[in-house]
Amino acid sequence: MLFNQTPKAANKILLVDDEETNLLLLREALNDLGEIKTAKSGSEAIEIVQEAAPDIIVMDIDMPGMNGIQACKHIKQLPNTEYTAIVFVTSYDESEVEASALLAGGADFIHKPIDFGTCRLRVNNQLKLQEYAKSITSTRDDLDSLIKHLPVFISYWSTDWKNQFSNDHHGKWFGFSTEEIIGRSLEALFPPHIVSQIHQTLNEPESPLYTFESTYKTPANETVHVSISLSKSMQKEEHIGYLITLADITTLKKAEAQLYDEKERLRVTLNSIGDAVIAVDTEGLITFINPIAERLTGWHTKDAIGHPIEEVMKIAIEGVGDAPTNPIRLALQEERIVGMALNSKLQNRIGEEFHVEDSAAPIRDKNGVITGAIIVFHDVSEAIAMSIKMSHLANHDQLTDLPNRILLHDRLTYACKLAHYSNKQVATFLIDIDHFKYINDTLGHAIGDELIRQLAYRIQTMIPESCTLARIGGDEFLLLMPNISNVEEVDEMAHNITQAMHHPFEIVGQRLNVSASLGISIYPDDAATQDDLMRHSDVAMYRAKHEGRNRYCFFSDELEKQVLQRHSLQIKLREAINNNEIQVFYQPKVELSSGKLIGFEALARLQDEDGNFISPCEFIPLAEETGQITALGLQVLEKACAQAALWHQTSCDASISVNVSVGQFGENDFVETVLSTLEKTGLPPEQLELEVTESALMSDNDKSYSILSELCKRGIKVSIDDFGTGYSSLSYLKKFRVDILKIDQSFVKDMLLDASDLDIVKTIISLANSMKLHTIAEGIETPEQRDALLSLGCQIGQGYYFSRPMPADQLEDYFQSHQP
Repeated sequence: MLFNQTPKAANKILLVDDEETNLLLLREALNDLGEIKTAKSGSEAIEIVQEAAPDIIVMDIDMPGMNGIQACKHIKQLPNTEYTAIVFVTSYDESEVEASALLAGGADFIHKPIDFGTCRLRVNNQLKLQEYAKSITSTRDDLDSLIKHLPVFISYWSTDWKNQFSNDHHGKWFGFSTEEIIGRSLEALFPPHIVSQIHQTLNEPESPLYTFESTYKTPANETVHVSISLSKSMQKEEHIGYLITLADITTLKKAEAQLYDEKERLRVTLNSIGDAVIAVDTEGLITFINPIAERLTGWHTKDAIGHPIEEVMKIAIEGVGDAPTNPIRLALQEERIVGMALNSKLQNRIGEEFHVEDSAAPIRDKNGVITGAIIVFHDVSEAIAMSIKMSHLANHDQLTDLPNRILLHDRLTYACKLAHYSNKQVATFLIDIDHFKYINDTLGHAIGDELIRQLAYRIQTMIPESCTLARIGGDEFLLLMPNISNVEEVDEMAHNITQAMHHPFEIVGQRLNVSASLGISIYPDDAATQDDLMRHSDVAMYRAKHEGRNRYCFFSDELEKQVLQRHSLQIKLREAINNNEIQVFYQPKVELSSGKLIGFEALARLQDEDGNFISPCEFIPLAEETGQITALGLQVLEKACAQAALWHQTSCDASISVNVSVGQFGENDFVETVLSTLEKTGLPPEQLELEVTESALMSDNDKSYSILSELCKRGIKVSIDDFGTGYSSLSYLKKFRVDILKIDQSFVKDMLLDASDLDIVKTIISLANSMKLHTIAEGIETPEQRDALLSLGCQIGQGYYFSRPMPADQLEDYFQSHQP
């Protein structure tokens, strides 16, 4: 009956007793402690042990034939029984019997009658003792093997310097094996100079470990460098011997020599180049600075070494108050090459500043571990000054120093693009001095030039920084006024300029009374291109001259009427809000892959006295400008939620999305208002989606984060409306809790015709998918647009291709054919 010998088998327990009852009881008591085998005699037990040694034998002493003690003696003489523990079961109480049992190899006793709790405890203890013994033996063997194969010489010496132990089994170090070294003296093994160094080192002040380096010749007659470590062996504060170890550091010494040569070559190279070079360690403390860097920073090498890089190399960015993180510090932190920011300046030790440029990079060892960093830079002050001067001359009028046509064209292009995406306007004022030719002809060109300069200065000092005044001809100026919200701003600016002309100009002792004629054109109302915009301003300017000069004229008579129209619309809007007359239309949103209805966008509508609908592009911006947008938004939110709740009760689970303006989103009680509306209307929060613009989110980052987190917690979805037309910053997308990106219809409209728009749409969808956000494309008008968006991975769409916005009572048929 053999034990199972598979790896990591259970404890093997052999029970030996001539009484079957005892065996059964012992098996019952010990069954869960391991694999149980039984024998009814000492001879049978010996046979089992010969086949496979158990971990423990529980054996009765008093058995017929061979008793337990005799069996124990036989078993202990068998191989592989070193760790087999024998626990005797006995009814004897004589010490002589117990002594005989222990001498035979027994480990413990269990007295009859057997207490099975005690029996289990003693057997378990013996099993644990065996585990400990095996572990200690294994550890000892591992340690012996480790010491034997260590690439260092380890030796132990008595206090009279006789060798007691070494691990040089093959005589590698001194030509003697371990056995041959034992008993030899220190002088018999080590050369005299090392013996002398050992004794000299031990005479130094007390230390737990003494180390020095030396050289000696091996049995192969090779000179090697060794690091020798000495330590005193103490036992209860008594010195009992010495431990000496030798490590071969020949390769290290060669590497050190090569490294020194390489560093010297590098030092000479860095000191010879024309750029400044500074190196630091991983803490950013300077370890090297070359002569050019000394000259630029004002720090000598001996003063700079060990100082933080920020103290020696003070960097500032022109126009930025706070000092930036030094590029070399960034290179260490981000473990990459870092270029200096544009307009970086270096302030030297005495406060002088230089424009500098170049980059910093981390230094890595052969394993890729960063050991420091280096920065290379040079003075570009003269180059920048020359570049600035040349750029200024190329873009400015020589007489007035105002922008010329080239710079004006760039600024006008930018202003029109910005106006296009922000639904604002741009005005151009063509200013022409009345009767300037007469002044030039009668008073001379010098007076005329001075008049041009003074007039330019007068207008320049009265316009906002956002405006651009350019000289585009002899006596012609063009004023660019971007980011216009209403026509009153244009009218006020034109009035101020004409009024400013009423004050005389003092030129070389002469008082000149001068007037000017202004022509005004507005983008996009009057022109779709820059050339047309400026041409229309020119037409309007000549109209002003034709009407008597010293005045301003708009390109279109309709613009002059807009002030009255705007005032009328403002009154109508206020009355509609106060009387709860704002209508809400609903435009379906569908799943592009299936065409199923999944929700609606709620859109505000306003009717005039004749029942005609006023464009939202007219009354929405007006509501924002006049502070009525919050009340308007709340009315739309309440009506939309109430309608969606009714649909929800009829088993239509389509969600409702409501636009939120910047002003509305910024209200302190915005979240409370939304939650109150949901509670009042009974609409589940998960059925509501709020469309927020990028500008609303970025107006106050901390506040926006708090609002979005609270909305998310309540289950309300948030989409970024008109994504890509505002900040489009990855940083806020990562920070804020949003669910959906809404692709602006301006990109969708021409995406199949304009590669730039298509690239923008692709980028937005890819970005959303990578951040696990949904995308909604608005303004879909053709099946081709739908198919293209679907192929790009856009999930949801809306637009005239699916349905125009409709009032709720007209959506019955749509529900029937597009049930979600």
